[in-house]
Amino acid sequence: MTALDLDSPVAVVGTGTMGQGIAQVALVAGHPVRLYDAAPGLARTAAAAITARLDRLVEKGRLDAPARDAAAGRLEAVDDLPALAGCHLVVEAVLEQLDVKQRLFQDLEEVVADDCLLATNTSSLSVTAVAGALRHPGRFVGLHFFNPAPLLPLVEVVSGHTTDEAAATRAYDTARAWGKTPVRCADTPGFLVNRIARPFYAEALRVHEERAADPATIDAVLRGSGGFRMGPFELTDLIGQDVNEAVTRSVWDAFFQDPKFTPSLAQRRLVESRRLGRKSGRGWFAYEEGAEQPRPHTAGPADAPASVTLHGELFQAAALLPLIEGAGVRVGRGKSAHPDFPGWIELPGGTRLALADGSSPDAAAEPTVQFDLALDYATATRIALAPAARVDERALGEAVGLFQALGKEVSVVGATPGMIVARTVALLVDFAYDAVARGVAGPDDIDTAMRLGVNYPRGPLSWGAGLGLHWVTEVLDHLHDEYPTGRYAASQGLRRAAAKEDHA
Repeated sequence: MTALDLDSPVAVVGTGTMGQGIAQVALVAGHPVRLYDAAPGLARTAAAAITARLDRLVEKGRLDAPARDAAAGRLEAVDDLPALAGCHLVVEAVLEQLDVKQRLFQDLEEVVADDCLLATNTSSLSVTAVAGALRHPGRFVGLHFFNPAPLLPLVEVVSGHTTDEAAATRAYDTARAWGKTPVRCADTPGFLVNRIARPFYAEALRVHEERAADPATIDAVLRGSGGFRMGPFELTDLIGQDVNEAVTRSVWDAFFQDPKFTPSLAQRRLVESRRLGRKSGRGWFAYEEGAEQPRPHTAGPADAPASVTLHGELFQAAALLPLIEGAGVRVGRGKSAHPDFPGWIELPGGTRLALADGSSPDAAAEPTVQFDLALDYATATRIALAPAARVDERALGEAVGLFQALGKEVSVVGATPGMIVARTVALLVDFAYDAVARGVAGPDDIDTAMRLGVNYPRGPLSWGAGLGLHWVTEVLDHLHDEYPTGRYAASQGLRRAAAKEDHA
């Protein structure tokens, strides 16, 4: 293990929220920590704030008083960069401006020893670009903590184009010694989490822009059916619409405006109107005192059919069959579908109930109601249904009643291809396989990053493997047929992985 010794001083430059959090992590781990900020007095203010947080940890029983006293004794606020001489690691958390960071690290090179590890906490800038101004770029690495740094376990350890393997390994081992869960990744726009997570926000915005569902309903479906802890609209209100849109635009620009990362006009208008979310009192939802939160669309009570007929196999939705039978609905067996294609449930009037597959419900030869993908149909609390235009009210009522009989709330949404969960998950899986194929990170690190960094219920690679990569690719192919812009074109990484799966 090449982690820094605990007697090695660590410096943090920049004493905002992230800088203070990183300093606290290093301090509690046992290092002497020096705080510096270019603005006079801010380092001392930050040191006092960190000490106060240590006091609160003692009050909560998460730190004993002697450990608090020892940590406070190791914390020092300094007034100039030369005071950082002798530090073995310097972590920068200043403004997200390339020229500012480059000048800072050039100045640091004049102060610290040649073997001092230099790290940036940037979340949006190229690690390679920041290091480009250095005489010794091999010792430079990205250490991207997540906010709040003392609480969230994930740290992305980012190797720039010129980062030495020894430097990246030392940064990784040090983060692990600090009690974090580090993941290794190459320097790519958005690194791991901010790159792979883009579809979670983008697809919700696309569904909303098509007026297939309102924000409250989309959030509710992704929580209740997809298993996500928060929906994308409430999450971006928490993050800040300006911050989230800036990350999306930064990644889009860095990928030379690849259509897969295209920003949303609806979100742009929200930012322009200064409806930034919780911090401004209004975003997608209102947060002023007394403001009512919109409720998701929920279908009224409907009668379940006495019986349905299953044609073929439901594959990704196979868990529905025992639930339907357990609800007292008789399930007959009809003609078999083609073995390579998913089956469907026939309702009493002949309407088909089929899993969303990326095609429009209106494109089906028979009247069809599509139902959305669920992480686990047994535990899902809400299911979205999308009827084709020619599905009558009676048939839609049968579909609604069937899922209500399973104990699910039902949201009826517009006939948008891929609906909500299916299209979102398919793209998350695609982005993850693309990252593997391009050498951005290993599979385990990607799944770990997405579970810990954004609290996804499953890592996208394991999620895709569970669904079947052939099905994921088919969903994207159908979406690409509906929207031939390149946004939904399946990556070569996904296609190669699906081909291996087919021949396994």
